[in-house]
Amino acid sequence: MAVTLQDHELQEILIFTSSLAREAGAIILEGSRAILGTSGKIDEKKNSVDLVTEWDVKVEEFVRAEIKKKYPAFGFIGEESYSSGQRPPLTDDPTYCVDPIDGTTNFVHGFPFVCISLGLIYKKRPTIGVIYNPFLDQLYTGLTGHGSHLTQRNQTHRLPLHAPGPLKSLHDALIAVEWGSDRSRDVMDLKSQSFVRLAGNPEDIRGGQMAHSLRSVGSAALNFALVASGSLDLYWEIGCWPWDVCAGVVIAQEAGGFVSGASSAPHDGDVDENILTGRKYIVVRALPSSVDESSTDGQRRIVKAFYASVSEWDAI
Repeated sequence: MAVTLQDHELQEILIFTSSLAREAGAIILEGSRAILGTSGKIDEKKNSVDLVTEWDVKVEEFVRAEIKKKYPAFGFIGEESYSSGQRPPLTDDPTYCVDPIDGTTNFVHGFPFVCISLGLIYKKRPTIGVIYNPFLDQLYTGLTGHGSHLTQRNQTHRLPLHAPGPLKSLHDALIAVEWGSDRSRDVMDLKSQSFVRLAGNPEDIRGGQMAHSLRSVGSAALNFALVASGSLDLYWEIGCWPWDVCAGVVIAQEAGGFVSGASSAPHDGDVDENILTGRKYIVVRALPSSVDESSTDGQRRIVKAFYASVSEWDAI
């Protein structure tokens, strides 16, 4: 029988998930000490930049067990279990979508942009998002219809952290991009050419947008959170998986952000199953409305301009 959730139940789930994220964060910090002390094991998935550690597995196993005790009827999609062949189909039932350590490369190097990402999919749409960076003690939370927040040092702030300013063009944007784990020549050519056009001087480079700058944080979830907070204007990546972005989708949308998929996707702001699993993601921060343009129209304008400036490829 399908599980039906009321609004107050979703709020209770958010509280549980936030607490669970903090507990998992303590394990991540323990793992960091072990890894940096050379007592941790690091393995490769596809190649030398697609990493997994024993701590990714430990955190996922802990989270899965705690969810099973609290919500035994809920589904579970985790990065490590999915990679090992456990691939349940997505249904309308509530399903946790978990990346135990998002930013594993950062984790093994001690670069403090690492988080656990806990999303809840309900009726095939992201509904709850919790992202916790234990190194900076930053807890990002979001629930559909209830806004999103950042809690740090026992202070909670609604997102975005400041009133959104206009974004006239990509020329004015601070854009998050990532190098990713697919380092094949064809993909690297398309990706680097896209980065050059985004950052390049239009007087010297055809299609150059001369954006303020490009940033690579190394964590999809934290990129979404930074767009939600207003610290980044836009984030784009090809190759992520639902567990990388599920929580961030909710947090960004509830902060007024616009989330969509590939250039061919219907850019209507509805993150359905196709967008969630499509492995191509773009998110634009909240924009102010004016007499000439609504916030959503402005975000769509930015998305259109962005896709006119970059190349796409198929994720593998």
